[in-house]
Amino acid sequence: MTDPAAISRAQAAALKPIEDGRRRRGEDNRARIVAAMLEIIHAGEVVPSAEQVAQRADVGLRTVFRHFQDMDSLYREMSGVIAQELHSAAEIAFKSQDWRERVLELIARRSWAFEKIGPFLRASAVFRYRSKFLEADNVEFVTALRAILKRQLPPEVARDQAKLEILDVLLSFETWSRLRREQGLAPKPAREVLEAAVRRLLD
Repeated sequence: MTDPAAISRAQAAALKPIEDGRRRRGEDNRARIVAAMLEIIHAGEVVPSAEQVAQRADVGLRTVFRHFQDMDSLYREMSGVIAQELHSAAEIAFKSQDWRERVLELIARRSWAFEKIGPFLRASAVFRYRSKFLEADNVEFVTALRAILKRQLPPEVARDQAKLEILDVLLSFETWSRLRREQGLAPKPAREVLEAAVRRLLD
């Protein structure tokens, strides 16, 4: 008489390669969807649709929504990818021992970072006021930038509320975006403007 348990084990063994294949395809589709969203936003599309993402990723629209129940969850996934990139940049040691020069180094670092993630930040701003995640993510982002700045300042400067607030806004993404877009400056002149402003404030 055939052992039912042995049959079940044999069936499970036969199905495992199929299940593994489906899981790998699912993981591949998810990665392609995230990459497609990033590519569309970096190309300048502030509010990409699920249809655009599906077309760029070469997957069906149902596949997009199967992996991401709504576009907010897709932004969550992308935010994690970008945060990982910025974390790697933040780990680079400062070259200067002088705190003023380290603040200027921050300008150079942030100009590079803001250029890299600027399209995403502008796109997420469109949805921020109807997305609790994006609003919280923005608060965390701004708070982290402020904390990094304060760590480079001596206590007497960090306690100077007016000076701290001016530095915080000068080194913000909003100021960088204004210089680059509304005022039409290229990255190098925009960075030089910020460096000149900070030097005058700190000297």
